[in-house]
Amino acid sequence: MATPAATELSEVTRDDASLRRFLHGLPGVDQVGVEQRAAGLGTRSIKKAAKLFAIDTAISMVDLTTLEGADTPGKVRTLAAKARRPDPDYPDVPHVGAVCVYPDLVEVAVTALAGSGVGVASVATAFPSGRSNLGVKLADTEMAVHAGASEIDMVIDRGAFLSGRYGRVFDEIVAVKAACGDAHLKVILETGELSTYDNVRRASWLALLAGGDFIKTSTGKVTPAATLPVTHVMLQAVRDWWERTGQLRGVKPAGGIRTTKDAIRYLVAVHEVAGPEWLSPELFRFGASSLLNDLLMQRRAQIEGHYSGPDYVTVD
Repeated sequence: MATPAATELSEVTRDDASLRRFLHGLPGVDQVGVEQRAAGLGTRSIKKAAKLFAIDTAISMVDLTTLEGADTPGKVRTLAAKARRPDPDYPDVPHVGAVCVYPDLVEVAVTALAGSGVGVASVATAFPSGRSNLGVKLADTEMAVHAGASEIDMVIDRGAFLSGRYGRVFDEIVAVKAACGDAHLKVILETGELSTYDNVRRASWLALLAGGDFIKTSTGKVTPAATLPVTHVMLQAVRDWWERTGQLRGVKPAGGIRTTKDAIRYLVAVHEVAGPEWLSPELFRFGASSLLNDLLMQRRAQIEGHYSGPDYVTVD
């Protein structure tokens, strides 16, 4: 039997008026409260065995990414090798969550990662701007899926969202989700362009209503990118969604997360805001390739009792 909350969601239609009523009816975000809570959780200290567990958990959640115009098949193969075995001296280090590349390099990544358990993600929909027509965005998505991508990272039309054309954004997400087939869809909100926490909450709910499997903060090409308060808002959205529907959806902060200390702060937020169910690469990812090297150095320090230095890990 459907709960009253689930029934309310099912009655939201995809036209602008219905979506506006629902999205603007969501409780406002207490800016001071969310920033204070994020700051408070960020001071938690994790030591010894718990820290090693946190480091390994974070490694398993990294989407190792290369999204540059100068990307080559060789660079992708090198990244894939690191994704499979991040620290060759320690085979017990978990592999990363996924390797993320442009659509034309998906096939290279799929071949290099065959049998590894590492996912292949691809950005699509005219990444990073999202400024193209729906036909081009769907072709972008279909090319990546056809090449073997198991995850698609799409960008929403921020101009449409900010001008209140919620139906357009909703329809595009629905169409891209259909083009994904069995691939999971991560919906990039580009929170640095949304200006307010209320907009972040509304965009998160819009993406969830339209079928996104993950909501993602940023492309990494806009400043600010991921922040702890914004991630708190998004984690609360997926928690509220689960309480209303029973469906688990994921969150991916991306951009600007570079140190183990940063990663642990996010993991504490995941545990405290969403819940321990989200402490899994199936429901939480880091879009932060430079983070991996620091995680590996800190892991060695935990095991060996001293810092080995950056020369002992491969450079991305």
